[in-house]
Amino acid sequence: MPNNKYSAGIILLLAGVVILLGKLGVFSFLGAIFWPLLVLIPGLLLHVLYFGRLVPAVALVPGGMLIVYALLFIVCNLFGWDSLKYLWPLFIFGVAAGLYEYYLFGTSRPSVVLTASIALAAASAVFVVLVLLWSWGIYAIALTFIAAGVWMMLSKRRRW
Repeated sequence: MPNNKYSAGIILLLAGVVILLGKLGVFSFLGAIFWPLLVLIPGLLLHVLYFGRLVPAVALVPGGMLIVYALLFIVCNLFGWDSLKYLWPLFIFGVAAGLYEYYLFGTSRPSVVLTASIALAAASAVFVVLVLLWSWGIYAIALTFIAAGVWMMLSKRRRW
């Protein structure tokens, strides 16, 4: 009988701590920070299932996509969701990564999958460059003008 009383005390203690932490917002904070794990874990699980020979290689396509998207969401959680206006091309890259994994580990290795993967990765890279140029390009132009002006002022003058 004393053992039951001790176990019931531990359960009540843990229940009280969980309720108190919930009311203090600890779980909502953790949920806000770690929710991308709900996207990452299925992606990792698909990889484990493939390498355990339980699912076909085509499962690597959504697996790769989910892992890239989870990492993107983690970066957005850390640096703010405004960074998504620069990083949105990584959604395209997620598809490219999944297709490349399928090509790399699949048994048939269709060349169209590799071509699509490379094309999507290249498009993603081009979009990242364009987004950065569109948002940061004016600063690059200004710095180029400043550097050219300094170079023109400090370079030796030639007299003709």
